[in-house]
Amino acid sequence: MRTAAVAGAAVPLAFLVGRDGSPLWQTLRVLVVVSLAAAAIAVILRLGRWWRAGALLLFGIVGTAVGVGIAPAWLAKSGFGAVAAAGVMALVAGLASLAFGLADLGRSMGGWRVWATRAVALLGCAVLFLALGIAVAATNIPPTGLGPETPADRGLAFEEAAFTTDDGATLSGWYVPSVNRAAVLLLHGAGSTRSSGLDQAVVLARGGYGVLLLDARGHGESGGRAMDFGWFGDADIGAALDWLGQRPDVDPARIAALGLSMGGEEAIGAAAGDERLQGVIAEGATGRTADDKTWLSEVYGFNGWIQERVDDLTYWFTDMLTSAGPPISLREAAAQMAPRPLLMITAGELADETLAAEHIRSAVPGNVEVWEVAGAGHTGGLAASPEEWEARVLAFLDRVLVTTSRG
Repeated sequence: MRTAAVAGAAVPLAFLVGRDGSPLWQTLRVLVVVSLAAAAIAVILRLGRWWRAGALLLFGIVGTAVGVGIAPAWLAKSGFGAVAAAGVMALVAGLASLAFGLADLGRSMGGWRVWATRAVALLGCAVLFLALGIAVAATNIPPTGLGPETPADRGLAFEEAAFTTDDGATLSGWYVPSVNRAAVLLLHGAGSTRSSGLDQAVVLARGGYGVLLLDARGHGESGGRAMDFGWFGDADIGAALDWLGQRPDVDPARIAALGLSMGGEEAIGAAAGDERLQGVIAEGATGRTADDKTWLSEVYGFNGWIQERVDDLTYWFTDMLTSAGPPISLREAAAQMAPRPLLMITAGELADETLAAEHIRSAVPGNVEVWEVAGAGHTGGLAASPEEWEARVLAFLDRVLVTTSRG
């Protein structure tokens, strides 16, 4: 039964790691999984109790984390297809491996030592499972379809946009032409598409701005591998700015970005290295690397320190699971984009959003403005306070893209 549990976890893992990439890279990854499974089975059959328990716990953590990171999201968005089935199989086999490993651990001990050993092992497994599960979920995103509405349903004339990034991903979007020769790149959040930005696009278009509602890679109709920490943001935004800069209705020196959640984090990061972005509005942006979370221990003490260590593991695992390199911290990016301004909009119902924004603002206090929207949830500023949201956002953009340009 123990070897069957390991094999049961290895089969879906091999399938999942071999889904994309070049044929050589796919083969290498499958061979690594098969080799590790064969080694674990050999340990179970030939070595002692402690080694056996270790091998089972290792495969249990990986299988369970992969299953939890993949199965729920893929079942919800894509139904019971091959990937979802592999996630479920990995989850079941992983849980079985964990159970066998914990049973073997401390079996020869007596009394309280058995349960103390198992409790410590279970705690360690839980930390690794949490970190790896989040990393798997962020790098294995199910297809996310567009919503039923287009800009035309909101009374906006638009055209389809499509272009290719430097690393070969074909991105798609909707473009609402500019009236004032300035344009805003509108970026959605994780697990969403350009459709989620239609309300914001209406406000921007009402202010005379051209609006490019972009599907991040792997989302909506954009190609490429999705990544919900936004680590491909620099490449995606760079290609979008190339496209906008060639538009006859847009002055290339009058482009800004408005990003929601992941999109806001992508916009801040891209602005650090791309001076074509004259300003950024980021709503619900908190962090996408471990360095973005260093304020947690200052605010929450020991509990915050524990969360920082889990985040260290999470982003380390993430780096192992994606071809995108980890970006610089948002705080560093905000400093690098100065003196170009940054407006951060935070949810009044989520204290951590404002705390994260203030941490970013502390790098360049005079260049970053933080507006906490009372009563708003995550990226819900426009819904909670529509008149003030419109006034503040358009005033920021007018100051950055219209008044400055004319002056």
